[in-house]
Amino acid sequence: MSASTRRHRILELLLADGYVEAKALSKELEVDASTIRRDLDALARLGKAERTHGGARPVDGAHSEIPYAVKEHENQEQKAVIAQEAARLVRDGDSVILDSGSTTYQVAAALRLRAGLTVITNDLRIGKFAATFPDVRLLVAGGELLGSVFTLVGERTVEFLSDYSVDWTFLGADALDPVAGITNTNTLEIPVKRAMIAAAARTVVLADSSKFGQRALARVATVQEVDIIVTDTGLAQDDADGYGPALRRVDATPA
Repeated sequence: MSASTRRHRILELLLADGYVEAKALSKELEVDASTIRRDLDALARLGKAERTHGGARPVDGAHSEIPYAVKEHENQEQKAVIAQEAARLVRDGDSVILDSGSTTYQVAAALRLRAGLTVITNDLRIGKFAATFPDVRLLVAGGELLGSVFTLVGERTVEFLSDYSVDWTFLGADALDPVAGITNTNTLEIPVKRAMIAAAARTVVLADSSKFGQRALARVATVQEVDIIVTDTGLAQDDADGYGPALRRVDATPA
């Protein structure tokens, strides 16, 4: 298990339990105590955990979102092929909304050479990157910054998005479940994501297979409310069947 995957799991346990003990983490994650201490120290430096004697607890607001610095190195191969599959849907001249996140950033990279695109985003990293595209009309939503994930949220973000109608919305998700639907840890992002869905003729959800069969705090939408869900073949076909015909699985196995 990579360091980024361990730290993601530690944050999940912090969200669920409100406290993690280094000794218990060492046993659960099958690494030595010194490795866990380094993980907890790294999360503390990111401002997402407060070190205590023998463990850690969340800091104020730590339940809101896992930092981009933790997310960006997770499941990179899967995210790359998911993004490439998603980008194939877009034609020159289309208009797209790109939700915040590491997978949607890779969608932006895959769209860089499309001609005449209109790109709308609430992700400052994506906005900065899209500004370098050779032929693009770029609109960046206003709102309040969630600093660790470079995301703009709030009433102004929702109002901004409500003024537009686009061909595609590409949406990230923290968790997907056939019954619970598409869910997210941070409740501040829910109205923004719903506004993105409402603005689009077609909505595509992008999520690597590790997020399936999971439930986060708040529902964004049901599975039936989106048009396409793209994931990798790490999701078994038997499990994929529960998501219906909208689901597409792409092979992330290295050639």
